Amino acid sequence: MDEIIEMLTEVGLPFAYDHFEEGQAPAPPFICYVTPESHNFAADGQVYFPVNRFYLELYTDKKDRALEKRIEDLLIRHDQFFDKAEVYINAEDLYEVSYSFELKG
Repeated sequence: MDEIIEMLTEVGLPFAYDHFEEGQAPAPPFICYVTPESHNFAADGQVYFPVNRFYLELYTDKKDRALEKRIEDLLIRHDQFFDKAEVYINAEDLYEVSYSFELKG
């Protein structure tokens, strides 16, 4: 978890695990991250090498390709292979750009 916090601090945006508390969300852009699952490597019936999947979700009120590139460059600098997805959330009037990647546990 320390590595993800270090990376997010480098971005310079407000961030929180999973969500910001009701009424505490900053104005966009901001980031939420979560680790909903693991893809551990097993050997002899035991976890040999723990690997956690992370989702880093960037929320913006307008499409910001330069900010996305900053985050992608950051992930690359930290040797993270990532996948990217995007959705527009009508109810929140926000873009969500999600990056998924794995970190060893």
